[in-house]
Amino acid sequence: MIRTRFAPSPTGFLHIGGVRTALFSWAYARKHGGTFVLRVEDTDLERSTPESVKAILDGMHWVGLDYDEGPFYQTQRFDRYKAVIQQLLDTGHAYHCYMSKDELDALRAEQEARGEKPRYNRLWRPDAGKTLPPVPEGVAPVVRFRNPVGGSVVWEDAVKGRIEISNEELDDLIIARPDGSPTYNFCVVVDDWDMHITHVIRGDDHVNNTPRQINILKALGAPLPVYAHLPMILNENGQKMSKRRDAVSVVDYAGQGILPEALLNYLARLGWGHGDDEFFSMQQFVEWFDLENVSASPSRFNHEKLLWLNGLHLKAADLGRLAELVRPRLAESGIATDGGPRLEDVIALVRERVQDVNALARECDYFYRKRTADSADVEKHLAGDAPARMARFAERLAALPQWETEAIHGLFKPFCAEEGIKMGQLGMPLRVLVCGTTQTPSVDAVLALIGRDEVLRRLTA
Repeated sequence: MIRTRFAPSPTGFLHIGGVRTALFSWAYARKHGGTFVLRVEDTDLERSTPESVKAILDGMHWVGLDYDEGPFYQTQRFDRYKAVIQQLLDTGHAYHCYMSKDELDALRAEQEARGEKPRYNRLWRPDAGKTLPPVPEGVAPVVRFRNPVGGSVVWEDAVKGRIEISNEELDDLIIARPDGSPTYNFCVVVDDWDMHITHVIRGDDHVNNTPRQINILKALGAPLPVYAHLPMILNENGQKMSKRRDAVSVVDYAGQGILPEALLNYLARLGWGHGDDEFFSMQQFVEWFDLENVSASPSRFNHEKLLWLNGLHLKAADLGRLAELVRPRLAESGIATDGGPRLEDVIALVRERVQDVNALARECDYFYRKRTADSADVEKHLAGDAPARMARFAERLAALPQWETEAIHGLFKPFCAEEGIKMGQLGMPLRVLVCGTTQTPSVDAVLALIGRDEVLRRLTA
């Protein structure tokens, strides 16, 4: 049975690249009827925070990536890690190293001065026939994994193809610190083993970790998962996305008015494709997804493309759900929808014009409170006899037996003919007086929704 996992470190917000990794892992499990596991890799005790854990869980909830098991926390599994470390020590696959940090720094400095790749010199590695230095007093050792010396680590990456790395390139990895706490690369191995992970789908910044993890798994006699390393997401300038320059947290996109399904739709297309299909649901994505069509090349983030997709999802979204998103945004501007037109009806009229929820809220505001018109619009459309003409048209509106779009529209042509004007000379002043803007949907539909009493109040104020 397929088992995938998403394993973020809680040292900040849920990164946009992490969401893409979670999405692909989730989709692969869903496609094959498998299990998707959430694991919080919080062994970095100095940087991991409860706030970051909450940000990860909230972010996963917001984008709608539901997990079947977890969240599991590495800090709650220390006893298990210590037991496996002892197992490696007992079988000779690990050893205690008493080299101090200062000694290691000095060794690396000497190696770099000679133009060599800095690495631990295996001083404390208990090889056959080797005499180890005397154990220094008062020094708490680290535990190092006894990495194979010869040969190579080879695996068929489900995205990148065959990868081979010589064991000579690999250090004897520290798997336990002097205080006994386990290190990241070791915990990952034990977790993937214990949780029966069959497919490790993660960013390609982990490629260098993979041979080390494979060697530890082999030393434990554990099965190897399939590895799939996803390409990096670059910003629009082709640079690695950074916290300083780019909106990289899912919270940022929620604040920008992006719908979660639109973000997932867009992220799915960053590094994967299904022909020319651009707009699709997550159900369709799961049906189509496979690792074979994931690109091995980095993808470039395009905010305009995201907005375009978001606009399509806005048009397809449930009106009641959109109302729940728009209402608090209007409230932040001091606009209450009580007593005005039904918000769902307003959204249905205006959502074709926008690409994000924030803009959708701005398009809704003049239905509940007239905007302050731009002075240039007032000068252009309400000069001369336009105010008097609007007063005459208000009388026609007041006399309508039924207040509905068709009835309002039926007034336009005869009134323009009587006044000897074009429709623009009626519609634009109407918009400015009633809405405070010249940019609205069809003015008859707008007036119908705002309501007779409020329209007449605004026209005669």
